[in-house]
This record gives sequence, structure tokens and C-alpha cells, in this order.
Amino acid sequence: MAAARTRQEVSAWRPSVPGVTEVFHAHFTEYAYPMHVHEAWTLLIVDDGAVRYDLDRHEHGTPHDTVSLLPPHVPHNGSPATPHGFRKRVLYLDSSRLGEDLIGRAVDSPDLRDPVLRLRVGQLHTALAHPGDELEADSRLTLIGDRLRAHLRPETATDDVPRRDPALARRLRELLDERVVQGLVLDEASGLLHAHPAHLVRSFSTAYGIAPHQYLMSRRVDRARRLLLEGRSPADVATATGFYDQAHLSRHFRRLVGVPPGRYRKSAR
Repeated sequence: MAAARTRQEVSAWRPSVPGVTEVFHAHFTEYAYPMHVHEAWTLLIVDDGAVRYDLDRHEHGTPHDTVSLLPPHVPHNGSPATPHGFRKRVLYLDSSRLGEDLIGRAVDSPDLRDPVLRLRVGQLHTALAHPGDELEADSRLTLIGDRLRAHLRPETATDDVPRRDPALARRLRELLDERVVQGLVLDEASGLLHAHPAHLVRSFSTAYGIAPHQYLMSRRVDRARRLLLEGRSPADVATATGFYDQAHLSRHFRRLVGVPPGRYRKSAR
């Protein structure tokens, strides 16, 4: 049998999401990281294979059902723990998302077995891969940050306990209605409504059964349907309704309507 081909594939980018300094996806079969440090928090999931690493002179591993959180300024390395290497997705987060006061706890327990957290981190990577979905990515990252802090501070954890706040939810909905085209970031909404971003997302989702980013996209798609039935092109409609580009419109339109915008436009009578 022929030897497996050495593979080193990477992609990296910096999204327009507050607190994310880099997104890094990689597939390595043989490469081993030497000891090094980062200025940012490293939030890591492994989709295939596993990684063995040393953190603060203790050996750890990353089976596919865990989320690994490596703190800043603490040396670590990394190498494949399986014959075929590993595929990983990494987020580097600055101190606005996780404070340095949590470093000690993260050193003690960097690998978190939490299926809900693992699922959410994967969903976040999907959102980060699509320009125009920054509100979704910001919302997901805000809730992930809360869940990470709950793991690191279990005695004060209140993660995923919805608090009903219909007045706040209504005010956020009104703000989203005003910003259908130009959009909204959570930090701005937090300042305008004087509420923590995580509380905003949870209050809205509890009140309406839908996340703020889903509500905004639904409003944009409704507006796009009207313009398409007037005969406007999908490219023009994307610009007029706040989507990043025509591909961004097509992805959300098809998800909510069942057909792409061009086909929907042709069906008009």
C-alpha cells in the first residue's frame, strides 16, 4: 500500500466580528507545532483525528467531542495523535471576550466535554465563513463566551437560564425593524438599550422563539420577495435589502423560501 501523502492545508482570515482576531482552519498529517505562546485565547475543535499537546507541562488531548480552550501567554505545543493527522478549526479571541482572570482555571481544565458547546462552536465557524452574517456570528460567540465562563466559574454559572424580559425584547425588535437594511451589531444594541449582549440575545429568543439574527434575515427576505416580484434583479435586490452580495441573498432566500431568488422572480405573474 502506498504511503499516505503528507498534507498541509490551511486557510485563515480576520472576520468583522468584535473580539475575534483570527479564524484558522487546517489539515495536517505530520506537522508538529513546537512550544509557543499566543497573545489571544485559542478556542479549538478537531473535526477529524486528534491532537496531543502539552500545556503548562501537562499532557492533554483533543478527541472530536471536546472543545479545547488554551489561555494566552501559556506555552503549548501540538502534534497529530492519529496516523492520518488531524483537521481542526480554531478561533483566536481577545480579552474583550474572555478576561485574563480566567487563565488559571483554563490551564487546569483546557479540554471541555460539552456537546452543546461543541455544536455551537461549529455553528459559529459556519457563520464566520459567510460575509454578511456578522450579527449571527456575534450572537453565537456571545452565548459561547457565557458558556465558557460557566465552565471556568461553575460556582457562579447561570448559563442558558433564560430570563424573561419582554420589554427589552420588544425594544430590540423595534431597533432591528429600524435597521433592516443597514443592520446592527450587538455592541451597539447593548449601548443603546443598556443591557448586556448575552441578555439581549436570550431575552429576544425567549420572547419570540427566534434569535435576533434570524429575525433580521426574515425581515430582509420578506423585503426581497416584494422587490423581486416587482421585477428587480437579484443583484439589485441584494443591495437594496442589506445583504452582503447576491450569493448572501441567495443562501438565506433559499433557506427561507425553498427556491433561489432568480427562480422565485421568474415564477411571478
